[in-house]
Amino acid sequence: MIPKVFKEVIDLGDGREISIETGKLAKQAHGSVVVQSGKCMLLCTVVSNYKQSDVDFLPLTVDYREKFAAAGRYPGGFFKREARPSDGEVLTMRLVDRVLRPLFPKDYHSETQVMIQLMSHDDEVMPDAMAGLAASAAIQLSDFPFECAISEARVGRVKGEFIINPTRAQLEESDIDMMIGASADSVMMVEGEMGEISEEEMVEAIKFAHEAIKVQCAAQIKLAEAFGKKEVREYEPEREDEELAKKIHDMAYDKVYAVAKAGSSKHERSAAFAEIKEEIKASFSEEELEDFGGLVSKYYSKAEKAAVRDLTLKEGLRLDGRKTDEIRPIWCEVDYLPSTHGSSIFTRGETQALATVTLGTSREANQIDMPSYEGEETFYLHYNFPPFSTGEARPIRGTSRREVGHGNLAQRALKGMIPADCPYTVRVVSEVLESNGSSSMATVCAGTMALMDAGVQMKKPVSGIAMGLISDSESGDYAVLSDILGDEDHLGDMDFKVTGTADGITACQMDIKVKGLSYEILVKALKQAQAGRLHILSLLTDTIATPNADVKGHAPKMVTRVIPNEFIGALIGPGGKVIQELQKATNTTIVINEDPVTEEGIVEILGTGQEGIDAVLAKIDSLLFKPEVGSVYEVKVIKMLDFGAVVEYMDAPGNEVLLHVSELAWERTENVSDVVNMGDVFDVKYFGIDPRTRKEKVSRKALLPKPEGYVERPPRSNDRNRGRDDRRGRDNRDRKPRRD
Repeated sequence: MIPKVFKEVIDLGDGREISIETGKLAKQAHGSVVVQSGKCMLLCTVVSNYKQSDVDFLPLTVDYREKFAAAGRYPGGFFKREARPSDGEVLTMRLVDRVLRPLFPKDYHSETQVMIQLMSHDDEVMPDAMAGLAASAAIQLSDFPFECAISEARVGRVKGEFIINPTRAQLEESDIDMMIGASADSVMMVEGEMGEISEEEMVEAIKFAHEAIKVQCAAQIKLAEAFGKKEVREYEPEREDEELAKKIHDMAYDKVYAVAKAGSSKHERSAAFAEIKEEIKASFSEEELEDFGGLVSKYYSKAEKAAVRDLTLKEGLRLDGRKTDEIRPIWCEVDYLPSTHGSSIFTRGETQALATVTLGTSREANQIDMPSYEGEETFYLHYNFPPFSTGEARPIRGTSRREVGHGNLAQRALKGMIPADCPYTVRVVSEVLESNGSSSMATVCAGTMALMDAGVQMKKPVSGIAMGLISDSESGDYAVLSDILGDEDHLGDMDFKVTGTADGITACQMDIKVKGLSYEILVKALKQAQAGRLHILSLLTDTIATPNADVKGHAPKMVTRVIPNEFIGALIGPGGKVIQELQKATNTTIVINEDPVTEEGIVEILGTGQEGIDAVLAKIDSLLFKPEVGSVYEVKVIKMLDFGAVVEYMDAPGNEVLLHVSELAWERTENVSDVVNMGDVFDVKYFGIDPRTRKEKVSRKALLPKPEGYVERPPRSNDRNRGRDDRRGRDNRDRKPRRD
């Protein structure tokens, strides 16, 4: 049976199109689409169980994978099969998840799986920009209880012109790389990096992306209608009891309000809230608690959230006693760890990050091997969030998606400030030691100081701040919160992280939980964030104003030398013998790369001792040494042979040449040792390549006066067939073969 295919086409306005197609593939899934742009094709499938899971949250899994076959490649490594997701795939999963999750009903707890696969790759199309569109389009074809169509788009800016879903080549020229997730009505997610742009420019970019997203949402709805919009499935909602909710609200609200207004530390506050909750639970009998199930806890949480939000909106006060634009106390320290190449501590309130910097060669670059992109990073940042940072004990099962996401945000914040001519591969590691809000921003601040402490010549220092929002749709009141706590993140309407220098924004990550957030509120939040960033930046520069002039004494020094292509082999030696012995003798690390344009050899020399680096440079100088014909050079005898002496140029140690016995002296020399001995230093004249031997020729005797009466040996004749030609009386022209 030939399948009936339904298709919608989205015009991007510059000759490019995105098509959404369904009806051909994966028809047993609850929703399935193929999204295509150029030769790039994504298959997205969605499935959700009809039975509710016994949990109090949405068990949603978003999985994004890029198949190596899509790019006509094999997976790297020993096992030729795609394994765990790469960091790039994890970041795309997070981008899609953050937009989808809030649009499911809060009481929908069915196991739900969204799978997006890159099936065909196009070098001119970045597939992650279409993942959100694919996910939403597949959901629109399903019967899931889902609020509205959404989409995501990447926006870049080249020469002042905004571009939707730019190519990787265009991104190289762009000063903006932002992903925007939105519905037709509201912006819900923003994430990206920028080249020190203003707050107004950022809002312009968001608006531009939102207009494109509106078109993509409309196309999804049109496709769903053509396919046949399914009835939304019925599911068992959570139990509700309005009377119980009001009772618990009345019991809890005033007490929570009082604790919140008192302004206390995280643990004190948590203990006080827990005590209120236990008092409320104790007021019910065991039978009632068994009957109500988790409703008491649920309604208490609602009452707590309402009280804390009202405190901020009515009195402008926060859980720890601060005003809305006030930043927690900060203290910083650099050079804390004696053995690292650079280190710093950044503590803001109850959030603390310890950052370290390690310097290396290009060999330590982070290799990125994805079907959609191959390359390497010479600056990268890793973020670790151990359970003790929040006073918890839980198993550690590898790097979490959250750690990958937060590390990537901090990396994007800082990487633009690493100079292009930095010779090192730089790795920053942030260990979060305490956490109560915006540990990723603490990582940015700690990373900045650690880089400057390590002697990395940053263009400008970078600071970061997490902003929050509490709003009331009915009254229209709202409060923008600077430097939010962990609790304010959970109960607020926005989590907005922004990083930048004194001159502009370098990165951001924003999740908005309310519909229709006005751009006016967004601009206000950005301006308030700017003031907070500058305040934090001043404290960082008070601790360390400028990068250290040089790396630490125990840190490796990097020297880069360019050599002609024809000398690369000589430096490496047969089977790597020369370079390996040189590294061992000098206690250095030597890496040779070939310039893709000039094909010259770029030699990186990394070592802690200047003597070792100088020895490597001397070796390179000796390899590059080219004596000039007719010039005189000082040499040293390093080896005695029967037919001459091997001498080494004093100006180029390691550069050897044979001084033949015939060139030692004007007199006939029977034994080389009669004229020179090991270790003797004298001058020789360089004659270039001997046409007879095809080897370099040097002479000692050419610099000595000729003895009186010296007679040159007559030159040897080259006419080797003279005797045969002089034979007479033979004429074999008529000679016949002899017969026996």
